[in-house]
Amino acid sequence: MIDFFQNFNPIIQALIATLFTWGMTALGASLVFATKSINQRLMDSMLGFAGGVMIAASYWSLLGP
Repeated sequence: MIDFFQNFNPIIQALIATLFTWGMTALGASLVFATKSINQRLMDSMLGFAGGVMIAASYWSLLGP
């Protein structure tokens, strides 16, 4: 699969990667419309996970180097 992807022009590779990222974001965001209510404990867990991801991203991208 990687060899197939590497045979494309770099501009096409960037387009495919952008569309994939957009699609995954849209898929995750669409879950909001599928649920009417959410358990408070699950919401707290998801917010904690998101906060941890953002702290790790800020460290490894900004502070680490």
